[in-house]
Amino acid sequence: MTVGRENLLVTEWTDQPQQNAILLVEDSVALSTLLKGRLESETDARVTRCASLAEARIAIADTAFTLALTGLNLPDGPDGEIIDLLAEAGIPTIVFTATFDKSTRARCAEKKIVDYIVKDSGRTVDTVIHTVRRILANGAFKILIVDDARAARSGLKDILKHQNFQVVEAWSGRQALEILAADETIELVITDYHMADMDGYELTKRIRATHDSERIRIIGVSSSTDRLLSASFLKAGASDFIYRPFVQEELKCRIDNNIETLIQLKHLRRLAERDYLTGLANRRHFFARMRDLERQPFNGSIALLDIDHFKHVNDTYGHDAGDGVLKEISAVMARRCNQSKHIAARLGGEEFALYLHHLDAFQAHSFCEQLRREIEEAEIPVGGRSLSVTVSIGVVEMEDGEPFGNHLNAADQLLYLAKTSGRNRVFSNLTIPEAMQAPKSSASG
Repeated sequence: MTVGRENLLVTEWTDQPQQNAILLVEDSVALSTLLKGRLESETDARVTRCASLAEARIAIADTAFTLALTGLNLPDGPDGEIIDLLAEAGIPTIVFTATFDKSTRARCAEKKIVDYIVKDSGRTVDTVIHTVRRILANGAFKILIVDDARAARSGLKDILKHQNFQVVEAWSGRQALEILAADETIELVITDYHMADMDGYELTKRIRATHDSERIRIIGVSSSTDRLLSASFLKAGASDFIYRPFVQEELKCRIDNNIETLIQLKHLRRLAERDYLTGLANRRHFFARMRDLERQPFNGSIALLDIDHFKHVNDTYGHDAGDGVLKEISAVMARRCNQSKHIAARLGGEEFALYLHHLDAFQAHSFCEQLRREIEEAEIPVGGRSLSVTVSIGVVEMEDGEPFGNHLNAADQLLYLAKTSGRNRVFSNLTIPEAMQAPKSSASG
């Protein structure tokens, strides 16, 4: 079922500046100087530093800030007035302070402060930097809230927005499944238990039928007094469970832990799927993706690329130069594939593969020809001089229902014809007649 735009409630940071902007409010020159330097060197943020409430008010009027970092007591705001100012401006705020009591904690909770950090150790600055980096990184994650109660969704949405997350809302289990089917970028689902059409337990089971915990994390929530409910959710495949009413700090920590798990899993997947030298997909990952494609209707093309006379490069200039050539060609391939669903992979040595999503024989041949020319024109620095290399490419349009191995063999034969016909050229289905008439020579190298 198609999800219409009118059925989606999406709340994202539409007013964020292109570059993250941080407001740093601190009257200690030494601390603010240290924090500004660390923040600008360890994040992509631009930091505006203020030493007073008055300066902060002027800065807020001039800039749309992604995040604010502030102490509690300022010369012209000794009673935490800065918190009220930042809350009124709607700027997510991290508070760091030397003292933190129950009344201050309650005030921070009331103003929906993102986090607080107590200046009680030599690691305070490191903790601040880590927290800021985490909040900025949250902007890359999209969370789906599933609850049939508008007020409950709204309250949770506000908390997540202040943590810089993208938020999507669903008011039923069925709608949640439709949204997940339409949006592959959602990585965390927070679902209530009691809903009219489908309870959160059933929703969790249905999500897990198609998405494992490495792809989507699920947090169940409920105001039920049944203490066994959490075990039921976890057995159904939930990653975590929280009872209402929320303790905001606990909720934030549990969400952070699940996001951290996703980040670590992504890192491990990248290490497992990427070629260590070039950063492209490795052979194992490329073949796995192609096998996945075989299970569903698809269209596109497969190309095999080989560097001409690569052995000569290694023998003449050394293996470091050879590695430089591999990296440069991989960078060209990555740039060409970056804005599409194409997949570039290093199969081993000097051989590469491309899956060209939705490109027919004519489009794929044109793509590969442009890639060949760009590689030929690239100047690769080697030991104080520039080196140029060429590549040969064989490309074949894939046919739905035909095994991937057959497509790969066909592309390999076309690559062989390109090599034996003089190298530095593209052969495809379109050039087979001409290729068959071409004189053959040694294809080594």
